[in-house]
Amino acid sequence: MIVSDTFKKQYLFEQPPNGAASAQGVPSDRWLLVSVIMLMMAGLLAVYSSIAFFAETKLTTAGALVGGHAVKLVISLLVMIIVSKIDYHIIARLSRYALLLSWLFLIIVHLYGTEVFGARRALHLGAFSFQPSSLATVSLLVYVSHLVAQKQEYIKSFKLAFMPVMFWILVTCALIGLEDFSSAALLLAMCMVIMFVGRVSMLHLFGLVFLGVIGAGLILSQSVERQSRLTNYLEQVRHIESSEFQLGSGYQAQQGHIAIAQGGFLGVGIGKSTQRDFLPAPYNDFIYAIITEEYGLLGAGVILLLYLFILFRGIAVIAKRARDPLGMLLAVGCTLGVTMYAFVNAGVATGLLPVTGLPMPFISYGGTSMLFSGILIGILLRISKNREEAYE
Repeated sequence: MIVSDTFKKQYLFEQPPNGAASAQGVPSDRWLLVSVIMLMMAGLLAVYSSIAFFAETKLTTAGALVGGHAVKLVISLLVMIIVSKIDYHIIARLSRYALLLSWLFLIIVHLYGTEVFGARRALHLGAFSFQPSSLATVSLLVYVSHLVAQKQEYIKSFKLAFMPVMFWILVTCALIGLEDFSSAALLLAMCMVIMFVGRVSMLHLFGLVFLGVIGAGLILSQSVERQSRLTNYLEQVRHIESSEFQLGSGYQAQQGHIAIAQGGFLGVGIGKSTQRDFLPAPYNDFIYAIITEEYGLLGAGVILLLYLFILFRGIAVIAKRARDPLGMLLAVGCTLGVTMYAFVNAGVATGLLPVTGLPMPFISYGGTSMLFSGILIGILLRISKNREEAYE
């Protein structure tokens, strides 16, 4: 099958004489970078406000933990800058090996990882911990973009295009889903968007949705904890005052709702949160609830607007102006890899979604998410350097 004339006209631009080198001197998307730095600053304040109780359990001080968080932010920023200097075609070619490595780590963490809140998600190496699912997520988003771009000439073929791409997606999502169903489901959804943008057959994608629903049902049926979270979410939707919701796994959501209600429109003020002493993981999974409590709906709305702005710049500007199909698909995948996690985290805190363990990129406490979010933004910055205008 031949690539359509429309797709060629929009995405298959002629390469400049000196390849990517011709883009030297062209600035990266500064609006994107500024938005990320603003999120980092907001996250530093939010972590400082929410981590006091956690510091006591670790026999240390909030200042020490916030200092460590600041170091992770700096490392993420440095990684972001370094990745923005690397040709994204090289990153795409290496993504297959990174994905295979992540499979090995996911198997190891499933067998030997430390269990926290009923799931094994991290490998602990002394004072350091590492979540292989973050490596798998970034590697898969990049590699799926690479494969879909490679197979454009026969992208509608079930055997030559859809099945080879789906092999990598299904294996990765299955390995992640063993311990982290929400991350696996979100990753599958993001990969489907990449495939949709890359012109994969809609019939094949609808079939994938059907299989995904069946698979989700089977995974949920095997976990009492996941069933409990879903049951409590439905109970919350029907009747928020239910005693069943307020006890057990519904406790987290209830405390998040209290934090948001106390915040009102302008918030209670910086560092004056009371729910940080009651919310499990207020510095991570429920950090958006603490932000809403201290800064109100106004401050929480600004955070969401920053993520929406990143979504707009990544899709409507960087992806649209990308030099080639790979750049366009990568921009879509990297943008979704940052913003969708943020929207899910906010949805959990506000009660719109069932409780999950997904962090808010650049705001939640934790090094693994910060590092790999920096890689995604770095790739976006590199793609923005190779935009179409650079060769005009």
